[in-house]
Amino acid sequence: MKNDVPNIADSYLRTEDFISDAISMVRSAQSIAYRQVNYALLARNWLLGKRIAEEEMSSNREENYGKEIIKVLSGKLTQEFGKGFSERTLYSFVQFYKMFPEILQTLFAESSVLTWSHYLVLFRVHDDAARGWYHQQALEEHWSVRTLDRNVATQYYHRLLQSPVPDKVKEEMISKTAEYQGNRRLEFIKNPIVAEFLGLSQNTDFLETDLEKAILDNLQKFLLELGKGFAFVARQRHIRTDSDDYFIDLVFYNIDLRCYVLIDLKVGKLTHQDVGQMDMYVRMYDEMFKRPTDDPTIGIILCSENNEDVVHYSVLKDKDRLFAAKYLTYLPSKEELRAEIKAQRAIYYAQHPEEKSDE
Repeated sequence: MKNDVPNIADSYLRTEDFISDAISMVRSAQSIAYRQVNYALLARNWLLGKRIAEEEMSSNREENYGKEIIKVLSGKLTQEFGKGFSERTLYSFVQFYKMFPEILQTLFAESSVLTWSHYLVLFRVHDDAARGWYHQQALEEHWSVRTLDRNVATQYYHRLLQSPVPDKVKEEMISKTAEYQGNRRLEFIKNPIVAEFLGLSQNTDFLETDLEKAILDNLQKFLLELGKGFAFVARQRHIRTDSDDYFIDLVFYNIDLRCYVLIDLKVGKLTHQDVGQMDMYVRMYDEMFKRPTDDPTIGIILCSENNEDVVHYSVLKDKDRLFAAKYLTYLPSKEELRAEIKAQRAIYYAQHPEEKSDE
């Protein structure tokens, strides 16, 4: 890296406004820290990918040598540094090096715009020309990860090429872009990948609104106080897949039922998306965490208002493990849980009358 690293002193310009000067200093320092951390993360991933690729290509190696070294390396790095070095993640580092073999020279300049999450989206684009175009557009237009993800998923590049009126395709993309303009420092800090990179525990407060946090705080105590075999496992349980990050509000293990109990809080009316999400969470947990001696995972969606159509016509009707219909002798009833949510909402709004909704 050249000596073009930004310096907070270089950006300092005194004015007659003392408060404005102080705010400017803090923001400048945050911006520099954001860029430095992002660059370090990207450079580390690329260099690890390069080293793994070089080792895989070493001569006189057996056929499965590449798989074996990644498995061994994953175990050693996880033992030494904790999360963030799964075999799947190490493979993505190799992809980074192979898809962007010359990027290290320009990586620091790009680190002010693109994050590792951007590159994870770009890895899904197998056409070299399309990937290069998305990469350049994301840089020039300062696309957020969400915008890049949507444009890749909707094949924006190919639609532009094929359309007789590409300006209309571009206008459509812009009109559907709920772009988060301005400062993205908080978004970066919330990123679980960054927390793992820095060796920090994920701050779950960032992932919840004040109302949700208040309800979950008390709901956690409520379930533990019920007894009936509940053991607390995790809050905002993070699950990462190839394409996204997911967070489950509360995870318990019920000793009597011998299974995990997942709880997801929805402060509004139940939707079919909520049901589909919980069904996915249950399947994920069964595949990733359930032991052979455990019974299948139970998923409970907590919402302040039910939706009979969703209950009747969705997978809830056929799934015993969602809403835990058969286990009310051990789990609190839906009525008890819904009453607890409403009670906690009322307490919260009594303490924060300025936020009270029109419900």
